[in-house]
Amino acid sequence: MIITEADIRKANILIVDDQEANVLLLEQLLAEAGYTSVASTRNPQEVCALYRKNHYDLLLLDLQMPDIDGFQLMEDLKAMGTDGYLPILVITAHPSHELRALQAGAKDFISKPFALLEVKTRIRNLLEVRLLYKKLDTYNTVLEQKVQERTGDLLKANAQLTQEVGERKKAEESLQGAYAEIKELKNRLQAENTYLRHEVDQRHNFGEIIGQSKALARIFLLVEQVAPMKATVLLMGETGTGKGVIAQAIHSSSTRKDRALITVNCASLPANLIESELFGREKGAFTGSTARQIGRFELADGGTIFLDEIGEMPLELQAKLLRVIQDGEFERLGSPRTIKTDVRIIAASNRNLAEEVRDGRFREDLFYRLNVFPITVPPLRQRKADIPLLVNYFLAKFNMKMGKKIKSVSPETLDLLQGYHWPGNVRELASVMERSVIISRGSTLEVLDQCPANLHKEEAAGREDQTLAELEHDHILLLLQKTAGRIEGKNGAAILLGLNPSTLRARMRKLDILRK
Repeated sequence: MIITEADIRKANILIVDDQEANVLLLEQLLAEAGYTSVASTRNPQEVCALYRKNHYDLLLLDLQMPDIDGFQLMEDLKAMGTDGYLPILVITAHPSHELRALQAGAKDFISKPFALLEVKTRIRNLLEVRLLYKKLDTYNTVLEQKVQERTGDLLKANAQLTQEVGERKKAEESLQGAYAEIKELKNRLQAENTYLRHEVDQRHNFGEIIGQSKALARIFLLVEQVAPMKATVLLMGETGTGKGVIAQAIHSSSTRKDRALITVNCASLPANLIESELFGREKGAFTGSTARQIGRFELADGGTIFLDEIGEMPLELQAKLLRVIQDGEFERLGSPRTIKTDVRIIAASNRNLAEEVRDGRFREDLFYRLNVFPITVPPLRQRKADIPLLVNYFLAKFNMKMGKKIKSVSPETLDLLQGYHWPGNVRELASVMERSVIISRGSTLEVLDQCPANLHKEEAAGREDQTLAELEHDHILLLLQKTAGRIEGKNGAAILLGLNPSTLRARMRKLDILRK
């Protein structure tokens, strides 16, 4: 059951946007991409009638429209009973609307202003999945018809048994053969379903993870093993290694992939607000609480919650998290009512939680509950074979973002990038690539002196005997001197390193670096 490129190009697409400029832009984009069946409307009130008549394969839907907004239109389509899997790709300029749109039934979203390559990719992925589902539905219909026909034959055979006792043996043999045929058809359908789901997962689950090194291949294997289970996963590794992307891959490969993946960054939430963010609050629960708030665990019910930087969670809150993991229940702040929740937990930390337990900064019982299936994400310096692939990926991304046409990367530049130890990992590489695309003037990528890779190369000359920790210590100290001790902000050391300020402070404490 294969979807061809011709099948995708003939897919029936409807653009719904009240802004003529947006409609024209999307029509031109789809035409250039080779799509041959594209319709549009600027009147959201006629969408249901158009869908009833044409049964579109994809809707590109703007959320902000007069009379009927995108959320109401999705409700109307759902009430109408749209057939099977209808992909809706929403268009929004408000990041706060993205989660709400996904909960309302959208399959994906595009943020304004458009990134044309991203739009093409998302449209193609959604159409490929949609057409696979349509072919599967057709196969199911044919199979059901065959089963019904065969069942009719069985009923006739049973009637004949009643009337013709003398032919009973022959009829029984026919009946056994018919049942065997039905069983074979059902087994074939189950195998087809399994194959299609695996094929869809293989194409879409790891699209954000770039690389083919042995270290990354092991991560893929672990993700495939644990994703179908409900087991709690603990992702460990340095900052910038892509733990959030791994969490998304686990969720996308799980039986919960049709429900929400809710992400909570424990380091970015103030300590006095993290409890209400996780578990919610009632109106008047504390000063300034003017309305009820649904917590992240309620939003994630039936899905997955990703607790990033779990090592930053206050000790007093760790006991409440332990209760949710053990019993699946909690209370909102200001409410005595216990709420049940069914949530799969994925946690991540760039700290060594075992050491945190020994130092009394993390609960031992919570650590054991989280450490059911640990995955250590390797730093970039341990998967340097992936750097050329990552460089090409970021080059294409930032070319598109900045309107550049940089076509090549010299072997010397690749050697330079592969020779650097990358304390900020993939996040730091992305930062270096973005700056390099900005400063490059020709068709070849230029990595100038302000890039950490060159600084490291100059520092490393004559210091081959230094340990990695010593190199990292000297590199951070050099950048702090260049930024006059500034950590945060546009010209701070954290930006130059591609790290979060809190992560840089933690590394400074570990390496005993003091600001002067």
